[in-house]
Amino acid sequence: MLTGELRSQIDAVWNAFWSGGISNPMEVLEQITYLLFIRRLDDAHTLEESKATLLKRPMANRLFPDGKDPKGRAYDDLRWSRFKNFAPADMFEVVGDHVFPFIRAMGSDGSTYSQHMKDARFTIPTAGLLAKVVDMLDHVPMEDRDTKGDLYEYMLGKIAAAGQNGQFRTPRHIIKLMVELTAPTPKDVICDPASGTCGFLVAAGEYLREKHPALFNDASTREHFHHGMLHGYDFDNTMLRIGSMNMALHGVDNPDIRYKDSLAQDHAGDEEKYSLILANPPFAGSLDYENTAKDLLALVKTKKTELLFLALFLRLLKPGGRAAVIVPDGVLFGSSKAHKELRRMIVEEQKLDAVISLPSGCFKPYAGVSTAILLFTKTNSGGTDHVWFYDMQADGWSLDDKRQPLLSEDKLGVAPPQPLTEAEHAKNNLPDVLVRWQQRDGAERERSHTEQSFCVPKIDIAAQGYDLSINRYKEVVHEVVEHLPPREILAELAKLEEEILAGMKALEGMLK
Repeated sequence: MLTGELRSQIDAVWNAFWSGGISNPMEVLEQITYLLFIRRLDDAHTLEESKATLLKRPMANRLFPDGKDPKGRAYDDLRWSRFKNFAPADMFEVVGDHVFPFIRAMGSDGSTYSQHMKDARFTIPTAGLLAKVVDMLDHVPMEDRDTKGDLYEYMLGKIAAAGQNGQFRTPRHIIKLMVELTAPTPKDVICDPASGTCGFLVAAGEYLREKHPALFNDASTREHFHHGMLHGYDFDNTMLRIGSMNMALHGVDNPDIRYKDSLAQDHAGDEEKYSLILANPPFAGSLDYENTAKDLLALVKTKKTELLFLALFLRLLKPGGRAAVIVPDGVLFGSSKAHKELRRMIVEEQKLDAVISLPSGCFKPYAGVSTAILLFTKTNSGGTDHVWFYDMQADGWSLDDKRQPLLSEDKLGVAPPQPLTEAEHAKNNLPDVLVRWQQRDGAERERSHTEQSFCVPKIDIAAQGYDLSINRYKEVVHEVVEHLPPREILAELAKLEEEILAGMKALEGMLK
């Protein structure tokens, strides 16, 4: 949790950027990302120096070389711990003319972060603003993984709040729900083929730290976590930079975050490589056939990106691998040949586990489209028996453009410390989703189709043309109204008629 003081510091810097002439929140975050990378380099170099001193050996990995850079400045001056003490004008000259060219040239060292810095641009306009930002970041306790991770998440939230690139930001509580539903293990190989700011990969890493802390005690599982477990693709270089830094600040040393146009490039190297896919890909519309990967078109002949992404997930998963992905509602009931065939494929050839209908305001103010979470397992041999449906009505936040919390912080999210009351559940369904998901092969099978969740046999889904919309199977509870027997109703009507006639006669007498 960030302290109020730290939030105020970040807000002050954000406002300083704004008044200093940088009004695009994405650019603000990008400049802060570069500075965090520069500080991280110095921290890593200091660690190597300490190791060398302790072991009485030369430094194995010098990030800042000896000597001077091509412009004649000592490389030592390019270190955060040195230039943070310079006068603002000197700091401005060092960072703009020496540090940024240095980090642009670093891509050859092979690390994820360095590769995404090769086109870094320094756009902070004044020495005073740079000095202020450096001073603020220098006071952030960067050795504390939770604090620096929360710091970055807070800044990502400021982008979303400003309405810039909010489409890249799935609500954090929805991400956590999907991670909890899939329960990653230390042996998983996890991929998000539309990674954006890497929210799903960060949440998966945090889940493993919490649920499987022992994995860091074993050299092989620790190595796998830092270098082989987490993979993300995007075709926006800004997002790659921001996503990589998000991972770094959450304590993942070298994840595989790389440039890839997931729908346009063939996937020979990645086919059946991953055991878990978590994603909320952008569903932008349609692609031309000539711009679409041929291996995806072989699975489903369509131009629609929402269907192509589902085909991609099936291509990337290894047998036994599972997926939790967000799809627009049209995927669930679309009537085109491609829609029906893809749903048939998931139900009949793979194992469809669940369809969770999300509240329609979940992605406001960026999109009002209705969406659902699909959970499925790749088997290549069928296995769908019953499909579990959940009709989520509330996620803890208002479903208008403001998206304000409806409950206190300890009542939000997937795992509040105390069970929610019925009134609280009406405002936050997430804990209930998780509880009922665990019972999908037991008590949930007995639920009526009038309830919030229920199971539907595969045979019923096939009979409906593989329609996966919850409303196709949900039954409405009709209020039972008890009526009097016909004889009593007629007697009541006769009595009423007599009263009306008597009243009319009395009125006539008064008028005479």
